[in-house]
Amino acid sequence: MTTIILSRLEQALKPTMMIFAAGMLTGMTALVPAASAASCWDLWYERNAIYADNGYCFSTSLGKRTFGNADCWTKNPELSPRETRRVAKIKAEERRRGCKVN
Repeated sequence: MTTIILSRLEQALKPTMMIFAAGMLTGMTALVPAASAASCWDLWYERNAIYADNGYCFSTSLGKRTFGNADCWTKNPELSPRETRRVAKIKAEERRRGCKVN
């Protein structure tokens, strides 16, 4: 019985833990230069994780599948100056590489 309850609890918390882990990943990768990202997907994910952390409502199917819109509240999130600089660096690297993730 305890195992069933724990299993259900783990299932209920899994999306929350994934979001928490993504937030932690976003915070940690901000310390790494955009040019060192492994792939265009990594750049896309980090950039959009910043937007998701600030309540962005995604309109593309990839954005919705990856981040969901259950807790979004805006199409124009207010980013901190640090986040704004990071997004600009990521976009510049995406342009330099010719990335077309979405």
